[in-house]
Amino acid sequence: MGLKIWMNNGLVEEAEAKISLFDHGLLYGDGIFEGIRVYGGKVFQLEAHLERLYTSAQAICLQVKQDPQTLTGNILKTVEANRIVEGYIRLIVTRGVGTLGHNPLVCKDSQIIIVATTIQLYPPETYEKGLKVISANTIRMHPQSLSPQIKSLNYLNNILAKLEALKGGADEAVMYNHLGCVAEGTADNLFIVKKKIVLTPPHAAGALIGITRQVVMKLAVESSYEMREKDLTRFDLHTADEMFLTGTAAEVIGVVQIDGRQIGNGKPGPVTKELREKYLALTKSGQ
Repeated sequence: MGLKIWMNNGLVEEAEAKISLFDHGLLYGDGIFEGIRVYGGKVFQLEAHLERLYTSAQAICLQVKQDPQTLTGNILKTVEANRIVEGYIRLIVTRGVGTLGHNPLVCKDSQIIIVATTIQLYPPETYEKGLKVISANTIRMHPQSLSPQIKSLNYLNNILAKLEALKGGADEAVMYNHLGCVAEGTADNLFIVKKKIVLTPPHAAGALIGITRQVVMKLAVESSYEMREKDLTRFDLHTADEMFLTGTAAEVIGVVQIDGRQIGNGKPGPVTKELREKYLALTKSGQ
């Protein structure tokens, strides 16, 4: 049997989950989304994800047709209907049906889509071995063009950087901003460790304020590490003692090589391992 997808006001079979060809989410990437994890049948950090969703909606003048309480209930119904115990939720809000012109004001009703399914971004052995990454030539979108805090459906900027990584034989790419400072990965936030100090780019550098990022920053402080938000350069990455990425799907995963340069001893470092273990423990605690 296929998945049951939430479309606006109720669940439909996967084969019946359809949107109009004139939906501006399809035509122009005009919409927003959240990726949310389910651990042990419980939705992780749901309140934080919904707060970010409604903030993104406000920033692009998109009205979400359900309030947070209603949307929460519909997310839980979708998870239950698909019997998801360990999995992933993709929550999508599109601008809705309009015309072939890109005027958003002709779209009268936003569309809400909820998909709940299983996910495995990286195989288990990758967390033991670590990732190989490259520095992308594609830079992060200028913040005056599109704020990195808007988690929009338009991901072409990130996709082009991801293509660079895949065609270059790497797992992931690091994106830099227009000033040459580190922004983030194509779908993850980035951290480095230098002399036991944990560092991550500030959101002003082009980093999305990731939900996992915020949790890991808190765990670092609770673990008595000095935690700093700081502009980072390519030199900082090349000379880091450790590097790791964080994201809803990737969780916490070590990076062992960048631009052909080995990081540390070529294996995920002790700080990376500790923070990953504490993050996974938190996901199992139901918090």
